[in-house]
Amino acid sequence: MANLKLSTPISSEISNKILDDTKAKMGFAPNMYLKMGQNPALLDSYAYAYNSFRKNAGFTPVEQEVILLSVAFENACTYCMAAHSFVADKMTNVPTEVTDAIRNNTPIADPKLSALSILTKQLTGNRGMVSPEQITPFLSVGYSENHVLGIIAGIAVKTMSNYANHNTKPEVDEVFASRKWTSI
Repeated sequence: MANLKLSTPISSEISNKILDDTKAKMGFAPNMYLKMGQNPALLDSYAYAYNSFRKNAGFTPVEQEVILLSVAFENACTYCMAAHSFVADKMTNVPTEVTDAIRNNTPIADPKLSALSILTKQLTGNRGMVSPEQITPFLSVGYSENHVLGIIAGIAVKTMSNYANHNTKPEVDEVFASRKWTSI
């Protein structure tokens, strides 16, 4: 698919504020944000939902990264796989064997993180329609039905960025380059 032709510079006050805030926190604005910022409704919705997922979904930072990586894997988003692999490895201390298992679609040794990744991939791939038999293993490792809803919040947030990336094709930022990924 060809890249969408996007205008520059960004003329939205909403987008520019989000980009400025992101630069202040991270030291740079990721290319994905620059592309999404062309439409302030998209970037504003993404930023709000992302922050709410991080604060309110009921998962640890490690579990959050497992969810976001599992969605990105299922949606074959090369940009988000690189970015969240980097974040997982360097910022939230997710064991590399966990991120590599998600990236390679191989089993995760930790039973709780495995159940989380499996259900996230099932919910993403089946557009939210899973059977009680698919949810039972997730609940049996200590998660609750409330956590299923938290996964849905993560899927919503990551799907926004995955779909935007599929259509705008942002270049993977240099900081994430060591974790570039190609869809299996």
